Amino acid sequence: MSSPTPLPPDETRFVEMVFPEQANHYGALFAGSALALLSKAAFVAASRRARNDVVMARSEATDFHTPVRVGELLDMVARVIRVGRTSLTVEVEGVAETLSTGARRPALNGRFEMVAVDAEGRPRPITLHPCSGAPVSAAAQ
Repeated sequence: MSSPTPLPPDETRFVEMVFPEQANHYGALFAGSALALLSKAAFVAASRRARNDVVMARSEATDFHTPVRVGELLDMVARVIRVGRTSLTVEVEGVAETLSTGARRPALNGRFEMVAVDAEGRPRPITLHPCSGAPVSAAAQ
């Protein structure tokens, strides 16, 4: 007996330890590495919600509030905040955590536009699941 397929989660979480190879010369997470982590979280959240391949169309409003130091955790939460015909908007928030004390502080955030695509890389519609209202790609129907 198989269990039903779960609905897409409302949020996707990632936790990343900041290591020296991800740091700049100040000993903090390099902005390029931070953008890669944020975009990965956005990609996974959008893919899970659309149940389809997605690509990034735009990165906007990325803010760096405080440095994330080598040896700290970066706890990221990605949320799909809008679903359009072929695209999704994903917000990602990152919180820095000091392992030894558990102290946490807002560190960075970003907003990403992701587009569902077919095998040729062309935009494809995202439709709503008839029972739950959760988006499901047209190919999954």
